[in-house]
Amino acid sequence: MSTMDTRLMALLVCPICKGPLTHDHEAHELHCAADRLAFPIHDGIAVMLEAEARAIEDPASQPPPLAE
Repeated sequence: MSTMDTRLMALLVCPICKGPLTHDHEAHELHCAADRLAFPIHDGIAVMLEAEARAIEDPASQPPPLAE
């Protein structure tokens, strides 16, 4: 992450709860742990709209994988 990216991440907050966000580089998303939402990043621009966010599933609520 460049210096600008670091400064920008320090300023960005969740548009719903105003809480901190974490950057998931692999998924190209910004995550809000409090609201369990992931905001997409398209072409380097964060889409900070609730309507565009996806719910982050709780891994503990998912059934374990089937044994083969």
